[in-house]
Amino acid sequence: MTVPFDDWVADNYERLWPELFVPSAIDDVVDVLEALAAGRPALELGIGTGRIAVPLALRGVEVHGIELSPPMARRVLEQPEGERIAVTIGDLAHVSAGSSFGLVYVVRNTITNLTTQDAQVAAFANAAAHLEAGGVLVVENYVPELRRLPPDENVHVFAATPTHVGYEEYDVAAQIAVSHHTWVIDGQVRSLASTHRFVWPAELDLMARMAGLALRERWADWTGTAFTSESRSHVSVWEKTA
Repeated sequence: MTVPFDDWVADNYERLWPELFVPSAIDDVVDVLEALAAGRPALELGIGTGRIAVPLALRGVEVHGIELSPPMARRVLEQPEGERIAVTIGDLAHVSAGSSFGLVYVVRNTITNLTTQDAQVAAFANAAAHLEAGGVLVVENYVPELRRLPPDENVHVFAATPTHVGYEEYDVAAQIAVSHHTWVIDGQVRSLASTHRFVWPAELDLMARMAGLALRERWADWTGTAFTSESRSHVSVWEKTA
């Protein structure tokens, strides 16, 4: 399991990843999730600071969350209407929110924070245990960037700006990627490294099947773009069979 984000990351989250807070990066996600919830309660696994959960709650959806990091969960409560969201502190692979839901969702590559296959399988089982019959699980994840690695190289740079450099270091045999970030914030240099288990859509489909879920839809993004062999991310929807 990745070490949970600390107070500094929680307090600076919007500054560290500003691209996640542009309107389209929120509204498109919330539009899809609201439609899939269809008036039923929703559960976010890895709710973070409430970037998606709070706008979804403002649409009238009853939202609950599970979050490993207390500082990140604190940020949920600090936001307008955040007090409407019940957050359970703990590991998304094993902790129960104590209710059943029509929608469970995991956004922004959070499934890769679980660094073993067993933990990812457990997360799918936990999600399925929270779903009512006919409910859906939605996972947003990136497609591993292995094709972009030059021969005999194991590092892929994914961000390079005057204030942020980010790269992933791949251990292909272990199916592990370590994400390295360096920022310049208020004149200070801060670094963060986090370990992830990268996973292909087909492997996630098998985990879902083991949990009693059937693939219903898969897109390349939240606007419904067709998923192809060239897609660099996917949004997958699995349904719990009766």
